[in-house]
Amino acid sequence: MTDPDIADRVYVEPMTLTVLKRIIEKEKPDSILPNLGGQTGLNLAMELARSGYLEQAGVRLLGAKPDTIDRAEDRERFDELLTSCDIPRPQGHTVFDTEGALVAAHNVGYPTMVRPSYVLGGRAMEIVYNDDELRNYMTYAVKASHEHPVLVDHYLQGTEVEVDAICDGTDFLIPGIMEHIERAGVHSGDSISVYPAQTLSDKIKSTIVTYTERLAKALNVIGLVNIQYVVYNNEVYVIEVNPRSSRTVPYISKVTGVQMVDIATKIMLGETLKEQGYHSGLYPVGNYVAVKVPVFSFEKLHDVDTQLGPEMKSTGEALGIAKTFEEALYKGLIAAGFKIFKKGGVMFTVKNSDKPEIVPLAEKFEKLGFELYATSGTASMLNRNMIATNFTYRIHEDKEPNVISLLESGKINYVISTSETGRKPALDSVKIRRKSVERSIACLTSVDTANALVKCIAMDKTVDDLEMVDITKI
Repeated sequence: MTDPDIADRVYVEPMTLTVLKRIIEKEKPDSILPNLGGQTGLNLAMELARSGYLEQAGVRLLGAKPDTIDRAEDRERFDELLTSCDIPRPQGHTVFDTEGALVAAHNVGYPTMVRPSYVLGGRAMEIVYNDDELRNYMTYAVKASHEHPVLVDHYLQGTEVEVDAICDGTDFLIPGIMEHIERAGVHSGDSISVYPAQTLSDKIKSTIVTYTERLAKALNVIGLVNIQYVVYNNEVYVIEVNPRSSRTVPYISKVTGVQMVDIATKIMLGETLKEQGYHSGLYPVGNYVAVKVPVFSFEKLHDVDTQLGPEMKSTGEALGIAKTFEEALYKGLIAAGFKIFKKGGVMFTVKNSDKPEIVPLAEKFEKLGFELYATSGTASMLNRNMIATNFTYRIHEDKEPNVISLLESGKINYVISTSETGRKPALDSVKIRRKSVERSIACLTSVDTANALVKCIAMDKTVDDLEMVDITKI
């Protein structure tokens, strides 16, 4: 669906093959653009192509051809594509049952990223750390079969990078490279995204540009393509390629001035990039930093865990633009409804693998004057590292001071909570995060997000101290 002020006709109907055929019969279009409607558009295009309906109706499929879509989605064909382009990806396998998944996980090594093929919004994607979690996933999260295979990939906890590009078959254009604050494993729609990338070396950026050109041309992309990379140990790996527009297209179009949809649509109708005045390669970086911050509606969704992961949970996004990263992030957080406190209490309860990173983070909060609280294991570790931390009992220990009574006391302004899994509402960690939502306490489930927040607090500024930026003049 699009804006009725822009479209000649808007249909508010279920996005199914039957409904789409009825619309085609009524409107009699000569062409269809499938790659401007997210994954749903691509899935419907594949159904139309398989049914043979397009030929019967005399309708052209522009931009994303069925073969292009299938090569990006089918695991074996995608691996062949990457091999031909000499591009690495995290090791992985396609499986059809639990036993196959266990064999694949042992082959690639834990932790692994598991997900069904052709998913929307990261649905049913999860990071698993052992055999028990994998069995549970295969039993309750998906119903694997030869018609619905599951992908098992080795999980690389590196920096996730996203690129939206335009290709006309000969030349390509990358308006900008976006870097995620949260490491790979958090859905791109739930990550804080920064343009231009702040920590990538020139060599890494050059590699990303080269890989993007190879993939776009090898897939015969005419129009838009979205590619997600992970940078791990100074190497660039491809996570996935989507021959379509993505949710970051409006964002990167606004902050660079490159009107991606307009340019790509003209290309799909026959024009080239050069005819539209663009040169092949990476578009020049501007003078401002733009930060996209996700917006969530957890207070309206009861019993939903707020922990971020591969499955998308955000319901919107906000944009902050400034001359520095910290100011742009501050603006984005405020616009997304985040309350930034410069003093108060911080509650830590984290999984063992995150504890080494909590020490420098807690030290930063302490130096800013915050009072620190933590559950037993985390409190003990912080105190051993000479960071004064108040101890609090877990919920199930039913003793005082208890984490729930602490959250209800009004002393806590931020909660840093991570856990191995968040699918069980009875877990202490899930209850803590839900209580934070009920008390309107900012709950951060990624150490990376918390570190970015500290940078904003350390500026010691308010919204009134920040310069307004006219987005039409950047």
